[in-house]
Amino acid sequence: MLIIPAIDLKDGKCVRLRQGRMDDSTVFGDDPVDMASRWVEAGARRLHLVDLNGAFAGEPVNGEIVQAIARKYPDLPIQIGGGIRSVETIEAYLNAGVQWVIIGTKAVKEPDFVTEMCRRFPGHIIVGLDAKDGRVATDGWAEVSEVQAVDLARRFANDGVEAIVYTDISRDGMMQGVNVEATAALAEQGGIPVIASGGVTNMDDIRRLASVADRGIVGAITGRAIYEGTLDVAEAQAFCDSLKR
Repeated sequence: MLIIPAIDLKDGKCVRLRQGRMDDSTVFGDDPVDMASRWVEAGARRLHLVDLNGAFAGEPVNGEIVQAIARKYPDLPIQIGGGIRSVETIEAYLNAGVQWVIIGTKAVKEPDFVTEMCRRFPGHIIVGLDAKDGRVATDGWAEVSEVQAVDLARRFANDGVEAIVYTDISRDGMMQGVNVEATAALAEQGGIPVIASGGVTNMDDIRRLASVADRGIVGAITGRAIYEGTLDVAEAQAFCDSLKR
């Protein structure tokens, strides 16, 4: 299981939100490229970037920063989400050296778009499912749909989606622990590997996720915890690696 540090971009800075609210953000750094270096030096083998402005705008806003990180670390796998709703955006990110693009809102509103993008860019598409009480939220979490996360995951099971990033909105940024059971259930029932997100707070969460990783959980994204020091990236990754031996 990979430990994946999150770098959330808002107005060119590195921030964390609480429950996805743009008006409840904490700035953790003015230079996201430096922040990427910090996590790389800590042993991160993948980065999770989010263009928060882009998620609301529906198109990339912090794309130049993403490109700068990809240029500095050309061999580091990067996944990017936030405002990815067109072929042109996906092509631009992949050409810039990003490994995976995360389709969120568009996956809910136009699932056929995911199918088509998987055909065009095989191996490079991740679906982001952000849920509240099991129902998928869209548009930077501003809207909650009637679509069940498990049903949508099943819809993409045969399309070639690389993974699903599953976020329990009620836990995100709140340091309340990850929703392990819902994450594992989605991985089992949806048929696509899942990256856990939202509420990963400390080593207890990592241990709980790792204990059910064989149900299809391949990674854990962590944000506020690593910025506030309740979780150490190197320690968490070393623990996960030790389980494979």
